[in-house]
Amino acid sequence: MTEKTDIKSMNLQQLQVFVEQLGEQKFRAKQLYQWMHQKLALEFGEMTNLSKSFREKLQERCIMCGTTVIRRQISQDGTEKFLMELSDGNTVESVWMQYHHGNSVCISTQVGCRMGCRFCASTVGGLVRSLHVSEMLDQVYTIQRVTGERVSNVILMGIGEPLDNYDNVMQFIRMLSGEDGLHISQRSITLSTCGLVDRIRQLMAEDLSITLAVSLHAPNDRLRAEMMPIALRYSIQEILEACREYVEHTGRRVTFEYSLVEQKNDSPKYAEELSQLLQGLLCHVNLIPLNPVEGRMGNRSERSNVTQFKAVLEKHHINATVRREMGSDIDAACGQLRRSHAREKV
Repeated sequence: MTEKTDIKSMNLQQLQVFVEQLGEQKFRAKQLYQWMHQKLALEFGEMTNLSKSFREKLQERCIMCGTTVIRRQISQDGTEKFLMELSDGNTVESVWMQYHHGNSVCISTQVGCRMGCRFCASTVGGLVRSLHVSEMLDQVYTIQRVTGERVSNVILMGIGEPLDNYDNVMQFIRMLSGEDGLHISQRSITLSTCGLVDRIRQLMAEDLSITLAVSLHAPNDRLRAEMMPIALRYSIQEILEACREYVEHTGRRVTFEYSLVEQKNDSPKYAEELSQLLQGLLCHVNLIPLNPVEGRMGNRSERSNVTQFKAVLEKHHINATVRREMGSDIDAACGQLRRSHAREKV
């Protein structure tokens, strides 16, 4: 049996070539593309302006890889967490958050993760596989369908390392922001990485206007290596050098993610060290009180330590905010819902 083609992962140009190979006229590709990426159709049968014979060809030869919601948790603050099943039975997590500036969705880019950060549930069990473009898009589409509200901001900060799924993530960003899709502004898309220096430089050359967020979590290599194995591959200085190049090339400021772990990396001494490290760099520090994960490193910092850490940064004119705590009454930390689901299946 011939494997069916995942047409939802194709950009418009690729789809045009494919449609012509099926013996259809090129303009049909745009109609098909808009059904998938604007009208968010789930079945070929919905595509009423396509001929019956064309729909039958699509049904026979193609699939629209997507996601199915198998668990939905709703927080008291309105945050919603979704566990989504893929066509091969693997699961990923997505989060819906409502802010005054619009609705944000945080998506996963891989099933599992091989980066091994010691405070994160996503990396337990390692990497299973990277997601297809269609599977990343469909996390956004599914949440928009379920909530009935437009998504205005997308954050690639769920399960997985986005730059470890580089080509698919680049196609995802361009399709999501394209005028024939949901047309979400690239300035409203944030990509979070643990600091893959070579990929950051590659990203710089893509000429995207997205926000780059780098998970730093420590102001020196010794401490960072205790928390993040990637620190053994790339030093903080190498990461900062790449970030400076990124800022210079794109004109976009970089966000540094810093999870505050009690008595690990949350002292004023480390805040001073971080301040010196970031002097002169167009950046913003996002301080994140840790969501503790059973069996993983550390507990949440005391509120007073978080406030003090932020004050030290601001004293040195480093722009810093404390991430608004959302979904604390549900499986808030990334990877927890998938992990609990896997335990239930055993």
